[in-house]
Amino acid sequence: MKKKITLLLGLVVLGASAVLYAADHIDAPGVAGTDSDITDYYAFESPENSSNIVFVANLRGLLSPSETAQSVFDDNVMVEFNIDTDTDANEDLVIQCVFENGLVTAYGPTAPSSTGTISVLETSASSISTNITSYGNTPSIGNEGGIKIFAGPRDDPFFMDFAQYGQIIGGNASSFNNPGSDTFAGTNVMSVVIEVPKSLIGTSGNINTWVTSNRIQ
Repeated sequence: MKKKITLLLGLVVLGASAVLYAADHIDAPGVAGTDSDITDYYAFESPENSSNIVFVANLRGLLSPSETAQSVFDDNVMVEFNIDTDTDANEDLVIQCVFENGLVTAYGPTAPSSTGTISVLETSASSISTNITSYGNTPSIGNEGGIKIFAGPRDDPFFMDFAQYGQIIGGNASSFNNPGSDTFAGTNVMSVVIEVPKSLIGTSGNINTWVTSNRIQ
């Protein structure tokens, strides 16, 4: 059965086939502190296999170790990786990740039934599942048909010296320190990582890609 998905939060990134990165920490009050809050998005060529591309969505930032141990993914939230292969700023392919009973399942890459702010869960598409990794445990990585998937807590990779940033914005400094102070040190995020063969998303050499979090209704 297909489910209607309504857009909660979108983080849009346009980029090329090399490395994409975007961050958006703690500035969306409507979803702050939930698994709908996207903090970072990455897309890059797999360092282990140049024929694959990796997509990473990090959610629910600034988790302390104690908070991380209690954090779970919301079964009513879908994380959708959107891929535009013809540069018209509309998704031609999607990879949809949902969470249920301690499992993460990814559908796709597949052509979406609906584009824009309303998505449809494409349950008829090929899928891959694995256990959601708990905090402190050995990562559970699903591997099937050339696609890999992981979901669970990770150390927040984002580096930002907010104190120095404030000094720069305030006109009291002209540059960042080297080394700076990592405001995010010791905090974690909930990550969804999927690796797919490039052959499954086209061979144009360039893509636009963005990630959204969506609430199932």
